[in-house]
Amino acid sequence: MKKNPETSTGRRTFLKAAAGFMGATVFGGLPFRSFAQASALAPADRCFVFVYFSGGWDQLLAFDPRDPDVFTVDRIAETRIQPGYNLFTDARFPDRPVVPSTRAGAAPSNITFGPAVGDRLAAHYDLMAVVRGINMTTLAHEEGMRYFITGKRPIGAAARGSSTATEVVGQMMPRVPIPSIAYNVETYNDNYPGNANALKVSQSRDLLLTLAASTRQLDSELEKQLVDFRGQPISCEEAAYGAGGVGSTYSTSRDQMRQVLSGRLDNAFRFELAENAEVRSFYGLPTSGPYDNAAGRAALVATALKKGISQCVSINLAGGLDTHFGTQTTHAINQRAGFDALGALVDDLRRTAHPGGGNFMDHTTILVFSEFARTPTINSTSGRDHHLTNSCLLMGAGLKHNLTFGKSGDIGMAPAVVDLATGQSDPTNGTSILPEHIIATVLASAKLDYSITRVEPLKALLA
Repeated sequence: MKKNPETSTGRRTFLKAAAGFMGATVFGGLPFRSFAQASALAPADRCFVFVYFSGGWDQLLAFDPRDPDVFTVDRIAETRIQPGYNLFTDARFPDRPVVPSTRAGAAPSNITFGPAVGDRLAAHYDLMAVVRGINMTTLAHEEGMRYFITGKRPIGAAARGSSTATEVVGQMMPRVPIPSIAYNVETYNDNYPGNANALKVSQSRDLLLTLAASTRQLDSELEKQLVDFRGQPISCEEAAYGAGGVGSTYSTSRDQMRQVLSGRLDNAFRFELAENAEVRSFYGLPTSGPYDNAAGRAALVATALKKGISQCVSINLAGGLDTHFGTQTTHAINQRAGFDALGALVDDLRRTAHPGGGNFMDHTTILVFSEFARTPTINSTSGRDHHLTNSCLLMGAGLKHNLTFGKSGDIGMAPAVVDLATGQSDPTNGTSILPEHIIATVLASAKLDYSITRVEPLKALLA
């Protein structure tokens, strides 16, 4: 066929641009015909929530507390552990670890929580597994964060591999419009097609702008060509580009986008609307936005999962934790805001029936983590510094519940050396618990391939 010299350059620019962005579509592998014919969005049968507490949390306040009657001030030189619970200036925080009241119909709690974990989250101990004594092998913020997100030790500060959420979506190919959302959390895709990418947002407004229909006029020739793509004659050059599926991929992606926009999915996250009054009430949200505090973020997660919009949500739920000076109270307040929001999210998922049977927590796996912990002793500026030994919280589907695995040392809270089959201390033949063990466990909890971690999951945690 003969090329038209007047349009060749512009069409080539368009086609190459199209080829570039096609791989980044967020609308998964769901065929448009199935998507368009669905009368209502259906929640994924298995959902995942990855909750990040940014800055390095104080695990003595959270999931690895110590008894202040044993680890006393006069023994600090011996134990190198200072709980510091007597330093609180806010009556909301008790001066000792908390064992939650027994939940109706459940066994008593086998988990002891630090004072920053409020009653709302601790009440769900019967859905939890706490892992203690994790060796982060790094004290750098970026490295620790990326290590936990991917389950692979970074090269320097550079992430290796895909985010765990990307692994989940890439393997499961969920039939939801936006398979993965990453809210103020880094996300990576190492080896999956673009439809496994997370939709990245840094605030709730970003999500609304993505899902809402645009009223902006086309302001470039490229955009006009994109809109008019299907009406143009096909040249030899275009056929060559289209041989790789660019044309059909664009067509499908555009139609999926139109379907999403026509469904006004953005309204589900506009919590100021009258139709979302119950959500506002449940999460204690104001009548007008933006809804970017911890409670608003938790409401966003619940909405995305319950309405069948997403399968995975990765979210930064607490910040202000990189404090090397100040009081115990400041750190406890920042953690409590995140833990209370997480407790509300679990309340919501637990009270809501899932169309596949049971409630949403029966179909949801939650991982709560930070890049490392804070030192078990308090420094000269009344704060805590970076510490290798970490802990994390696992909840929900595919896991055993109401248990702890591993243990940090009673001297300086050193990383655990344990029998990975049982979690019991084994100084002679034991192994350090690493972030890759946690990620392998999350993937195995849904019977997914965890070989990318190059370790076995913590099988004692698997249901």
